[in-house]
Amino acid sequence: MTEIRFYHLTRRTLEQTLPALLEKSLERGWKALVLTASDERAEMLCQHLWTYKPDGFLPHGTRKDGHAEMQPVLISETDDRANAAHVLFLTDGATSPLLGEYELVCDLFDGNDPDAVAAARGRWRHAKDGGHALTYWQQNEKGGWEKKA
Repeated sequence: MTEIRFYHLTRRTLEQTLPALLEKSLERGWKALVLTASDERAEMLCQHLWTYKPDGFLPHGTRKDGHAEMQPVLISETDDRANAAHVLFLTDGATSPLLGEYELVCDLFDGNDPDAVAAARGRWRHAKDGGHALTYWQQNEKGGWEKKA
């Protein structure tokens, strides 16, 4: 079964957290899919990744850019594994019926939003019932990660 990591964002936003996780995925030679709740959100994250670090480059794109199958990081509202991603990043409460097709799934949720926390608990139960290997990570005071479960 797939390893699913739940990332409880309490100190930093998704926009602050996602780039470093994507960089680590690419360092491992993995392609990534960032699943969003809407096309508009995909475009917003795409624009953010062009500017988040002035001296760096993170190769990415959306379906609107074309050649989805060639994108090392594809940002999309649709999970059809168009870029044959190894790792799936779930954002904004997005869900996927294809969890078992990935080597790793990272579910990032806003720990300061009670509705987002409740929804993440529901996704945890669903993934556990599906037999996936689950871990829970929470941000610490320094912005790093601590494995809690």
